[in-house]
Amino acid sequence: MFHLFSNILTSYGTAANNRGENEGNVTPLQKLDWKGEVYTTVSSEAIRWALRYSWQNVGYAVNRRWDENAQPVADHVWQDLNFDDIRFIDDDVLGFMQAEAAKMEASDESGGDAEEVSQDDNKKNSKGKDEQTSRRKGKQKPKGKITARRGVLEVTRAISTIPYSGNITFNSASGLKGRNSLYATEIHATRYQYGFALTPNSLKDKSRILAVLDGLISIGEVAGNHARFLYDFSPESIVMRWTHDSSPRFLYCFEEDELRNITVPDLVRRVEAGDIDPKELWIGGAISKTLEDLGANVFPGVKAVVEALKQVIAEDLQLALRS
Repeated sequence: MFHLFSNILTSYGTAANNRGENEGNVTPLQKLDWKGEVYTTVSSEAIRWALRYSWQNVGYAVNRRWDENAQPVADHVWQDLNFDDIRFIDDDVLGFMQAEAAKMEASDESGGDAEEVSQDDNKKNSKGKDEQTSRRKGKQKPKGKITARRGVLEVTRAISTIPYSGNITFNSASGLKGRNSLYATEIHATRYQYGFALTPNSLKDKSRILAVLDGLISIGEVAGNHARFLYDFSPESIVMRWTHDSSPRFLYCFEEDELRNITVPDLVRRVEAGDIDPKELWIGGAISKTLEDLGANVFPGVKAVVEALKQVIAEDLQLALRS
């Protein structure tokens, strides 16, 4: 069984969030403690949103369509609330879940299954008592219904390659007066890295793995509703692994030094140690210049390496289908 793993490094840019309509006067970035320092982060849900939106823009059938013209604010519009992982690519790749509350019967709502036993009842013969207890235990509480499919595509949080230094700008909303007309925005000039994993055998349509690759190397804005700043989230460098190994072994492999040089020392160490077969690696973009002697499949461009790997994936899936 084949698995596809990847670690993506974005271009250098300025990350910031716009305010929502009901938010206060500070627009913070998400942060986490990483390697003993504070780094900024972008959620995997934001990346998945951007992937679905990229599919929508190129014409794939998606169940959860983004409507920028919805009122009062932009929102998703469902095409089929019953879901369809054959028809819709996002239902197949990203999964879904709908939970319905239990439907109570009239007798249940009136407490018919929980009536108390009086002292007179306790005086009845043991046979009658056993019959009454049996009736109460035999009535089961109604259960809710869950319609769900686990997402096949797994995406990590994106983490900045350098710590957050606390940059903040102060702004005013033109033409407005009020407690929110003056506001502050946190800004982080950085790159981000994140990883993903996908097992095509778990897809209803295995060929959709190719659409996943196309989408992830083409996404731009990542935060959806209120984060309308332009930050290029497409890869500057990408490392992919097409393998029978069920573990990626190289997530968050990019490191940036004080001179802004990008290296992948842990990836190199794992290849040299024999934990990763270099022939399983497909590397493209800026990082490829330093890894030409690694023994991997190295390409100068991100699109070129993805197209080459897509051909290999398609051939391997066809061979598996025949066998």
